[in-house]
Amino acid sequence: MSVAMTNCGAVGWVTDRSGYFYSPTDPARGRPWPPMPVAFALLAMRAAERAGYRGDACLINRYDPGSKLSLHQDRDERDLAAPIVSVSLGLPATFLFGGPIRKDPQQRLWLVHGDVVVWGGLARLAYHGVAPLKEGHHLRLGRHRVNLTFRKAL
Repeated sequence: MSVAMTNCGAVGWVTDRSGYFYSPTDPARGRPWPPMPVAFALLAMRAAERAGYRGDACLINRYDPGSKLSLHQDRDERDLAAPIVSVSLGLPATFLFGGPIRKDPQQRLWLVHGDVVVWGGLARLAYHGVAPLKEGHHLRLGRHRVNLTFRKAL
């Protein structure tokens, strides 16, 4: 992963020598993660209300030109029936969306500022990622792309 990441909400995504996991505290500060802004929670709930979204965590990824996110599955949450909600802000990006096996063919979806993608059900464990971000400039975020990824972690 070549993106900068932070968290907000009841739990955050962290890593140590044992691997990746969710934690209620920020290991760098020893304190709980900042609460999820109400506007974030409302955005995610409205985007996914038909899919039954009730999330408690938001991962915030910042991409600079050239950064990417390799194909992966979001499989560490306790409730895999809850969908993933992804909100794109800033520079456009190519979202790669495959199947349940890493080598499955991938769809390439061009996402622009304000796009929301929700996936759940049989697609919940689809491999997905972001192709290297192209150089560009967004009126409000400059040379960056920010992705808000909501999920039910607990």
